[in-house]
Amino acid sequence: MEERVSTQTEHIGFVGVGRMGANMARRLKDVGRQVTAVYDVDRERTSELAKELGAECASTPARVAELATVVFTVVTDDAAMRGLFAPDDAASLLTQAQGRLFVNCATVSPDVHVEVEVLVEKQGGLSLEACMASSIPQAREGTLYLMCGGKHESFERAKPILEMLSAQLRYIGQAGEAAKVKALVNMVMNVNTAGLAEGLGLGEALGLDLTILREVFSQTGAASRVLETDGADMQHRDHDCYFSAAHAAKDSGIACAMAESVGLSLPLANATWEQYQRLVATGKGELDKSAIAELTFKDRLPGG
Repeated sequence: MEERVSTQTEHIGFVGVGRMGANMARRLKDVGRQVTAVYDVDRERTSELAKELGAECASTPARVAELATVVFTVVTDDAAMRGLFAPDDAASLLTQAQGRLFVNCATVSPDVHVEVEVLVEKQGGLSLEACMASSIPQAREGTLYLMCGGKHESFERAKPILEMLSAQLRYIGQAGEAAKVKALVNMVMNVNTAGLAEGLGLGEALGLDLTILREVFSQTGAASRVLETDGADMQHRDHDCYFSAAHAAKDSGIACAMAESVGLSLPLANATWEQYQRLVATGKGELDKSAIAELTFKDRLPGG
């Protein structure tokens, strides 16, 4: 009980306030936590969110860590993550790591989480990966599915805050382990998404009623969580972004690289990765991952 009371004094900062980071910050503000500083490369977005939350619009990641005791990072890829924790950069989070806890929520390669933990601990801080298997509404509502990896000390310190953001909170193991699980979750999700797109695309080509087809899918072995989240969007060609095709390509790539590192061949995962890369190459990477259906339906994208 004493630990939970003490964590109420934690000042929270966010580095990366896109769709997920911004809504996580809003959720914490709603439940009475102190969000003291936010930073993003998109300065206009950062300024607007800072005003909304009553937080400082920080000029650098280092400034966020200066003002906060717990810093959430929600960035796009390995390069962005390494940039935040660059040892020789005056704007790096490492310059203010002493006594800080960094909760890293991006889907990046497992090795990067291990690297970050080593760098942070050398500066007297703590690091925890908190991988998210959810989307924007869950971030806003505090019902994320979170998988954590790192030292138990880091997890226990973060736990009271993470419980306010999640409906399911799981400690997976040491640094990098949660990232491996998250990569596999997204790999399977993306394969399911590609399979659903092909099923609906073939149904359309055969002249079937796609509403009826989706209903039959939902009542048989073709049912899946992806059918629930993406089926109607594929049918109606509505690809407002909840999880982008570019992120799907990145995450499938992480999983395929992991498979290669242990000598496994994953033909379905590789084919899905290729499809998402193709979608990104057409300039559609910022559409929702459901847009993979555009590569299957009869009126394909240019070059399809």
